[in-house]
Amino acid sequence: MTGRVGQAVILAGGEGTRLRPLTSSRPKPLLPVLGVPCIEYVISSLAQAGVRHIILACGYRSEDVVRALGDGRRFGVDIEFAYEREPMGTAGAVKLLEDRLEGTFVVGSGDTLTDADLGALIDFHARKGAEATMGLTEVEHPEQFGIVGVDADGRIERFKEKPRTEEVFSRVINAGTYVLEKEVLGMIPPGQKYDFSKNLYMDMLERGRGLYATPLNGYWKDIGRPSDLYLANMDMASRRGGSDAPPGSKAEPPFFFVGECRAEGARVHGSVIGRSCSLGAGCSVEGSLLLDSVSVGEGALVQGSIIGEGSAIGAGAVVVDCVLGDGAKVTQLSWVKGASMEPGGIY
Repeated sequence: MTGRVGQAVILAGGEGTRLRPLTSSRPKPLLPVLGVPCIEYVISSLAQAGVRHIILACGYRSEDVVRALGDGRRFGVDIEFAYEREPMGTAGAVKLLEDRLEGTFVVGSGDTLTDADLGALIDFHARKGAEATMGLTEVEHPEQFGIVGVDADGRIERFKEKPRTEEVFSRVINAGTYVLEKEVLGMIPPGQKYDFSKNLYMDMLERGRGLYATPLNGYWKDIGRPSDLYLANMDMASRRGGSDAPPGSKAEPPFFFVGECRAEGARVHGSVIGRSCSLGAGCSVEGSLLLDSVSVGEGALVQGSIIGEGSAIGAGAVVVDCVLGDGAKVTQLSWVKGASMEPGGIY
């Protein structure tokens, strides 16, 4: 038996405070991975699974999300926007949409990067006759997630949200992607802050309801911190097989140039360079992520850093282990290490 699901909800209301200053000027779902907002990867995965109607639950800087995604036609879907007046938790946000949902639907997260085969998750849910099915993935450090134990049939036997190190029984975690039957929403109390992982699934487990889980097929990464955003870009670059380097640049793999860039005489290694960047002769960009329209002056060094859109690094400057917001400026010959600079800041 295979399932057909036409609707999905993408939760995209978080502020992304751990990603500031990058999220001071954009919502977390619009952070770029190889020049594409991470939420677009989620939308594309849903479209490939046959979902045609997506409700986007927005909060922080929702107008930016609406402007970036439009009506969804370019993805082959119809996007409808919903707005939370106050945070209601993951399950509470979906409860608010109960009258817009029918039958079986998918819940995804705009805060993670994934190109998973959601069709396989939907089919598993249908085969098991599940009420709720959780997509799983494996991580190295599961303490910051919800760890999951399942039986041989895929039914969830135990679940622990953000366990202490001594409580970890598995590296398999809840990936925040679900297939749900609408009836499950009846278990969510209206008008209350309520989470899937902390509340609903624990309640379902205690009541012996049809709660299942299966591994996601494909790439998945939580983009919670600037370092995660850098790694997501490098991972996706590896999956794409790299890119061509601009003429005259000294690019050493791994690297990825998103679009046209002036980089004659510049050295690039272990980095992703956004569109329309300008890298001066003799500069070096190592282990870094440059968003669009960044300029790096002659002889400058950018190492282990994320540089926001439209920022400028002066000639001969050294920028190490920094996160600079959009439009930041580092003056020539400056030396900056470990700094977090708000958009438009000057050092």
